[in-house]
Amino acid sequence: MTDTGREPAIPVEDPIASRGRGDAGRRTTRRRRKLRQATLAYLFLLPAFVIIGVFVIYPFLDNFVLALYATPQSPLVPKHYIGISHFTSVITDPSFIAGLKETFEYTLMVVPASIGIGLLLAIVANQKIRGRSIFRAIFATTIVSSVAVAGAVFGMLLNPVVGFLPWLGININPLQSSTWALPATAVIGIWGFMGLAFLLFTSALQSLPEEVFEAARCDRAGWWTTLVRVTIPMLSPTILYTVIVGTIGAMFSFGTIDLLIGTDAASVNANVLGYQIYEAIQVNIDQSKAASISIALFAVTGILSIIQYRLLSRRVTYEH
Repeated sequence: MTDTGREPAIPVEDPIASRGRGDAGRRTTRRRRKLRQATLAYLFLLPAFVIIGVFVIYPFLDNFVLALYATPQSPLVPKHYIGISHFTSVITDPSFIAGLKETFEYTLMVVPASIGIGLLLAIVANQKIRGRSIFRAIFATTIVSSVAVAGAVFGMLLNPVVGFLPWLGININPLQSSTWALPATAVIGIWGFMGLAFLLFTSALQSLPEEVFEAARCDRAGWWTTLVRVTIPMLSPTILYTVIVGTIGAMFSFGTIDLLIGTDAASVNANVLGYQIYEAIQVNIDQSKAASISIALFAVTGILSIIQYRLLSRRVTYEH
């Protein structure tokens, strides 16, 4: 065997194949990193998911089950299935129809007035005046007041003996009047919601570009023209959000009616659907009726919110 003197050939790796394996390794590393990040994120969100599932989703779905079974007079008697017949009888009952009408009236009294007052207060507190931080704190205090506190304060003010009304020469109790009971409770609703509206509009006003207002001043636009043609159009997204949130809150409101009127709500034309749900489950112990009314109220509120969004979103300006 002869020695040719040649060194053995060193295999040369294909650069394309090497690049492909490198890209595949990097993709695998990125997928693992994303998987770890997603797993960690879901672990942080797990407590929130559990709370929402137990206290929101499960009661919501259980409402549909409760509406299909009649509530027995005794807890020892098992429930029996009645289907949707009970639901249809509840929503066609005259008291439900009257309560739906009174709920709409209450909402119409609360939402526009509270949004208008909140917007006006936000504009005033946004002016360059001395002590505006104090005014902002005062205007926003209604949002931290509970329904019980507001009901107690306004109940005292509306008292026909020791309240504020006798000083005005008014000797009737509006909370026992079929004409004034609902407007009186609506005043409390307006007072409670205008604080949230004030905060939303204040934050929105502070985010508006100053260049737009400078351009309006250069065009010699007055205060009213600037408000109508510049400020309100730029606040339209906040107005849309506030209208929908305020409507949902007003449709489900019942706390002040329970505190100030109670079981006389039906006799004074203030038996809104929110209070009917409370009365059915706490006074009459009829879970099936309460579930049926709550489902109907949820459906009506959802449809109303969709209609509001479809109508008002056409006039919303998202670009400044």
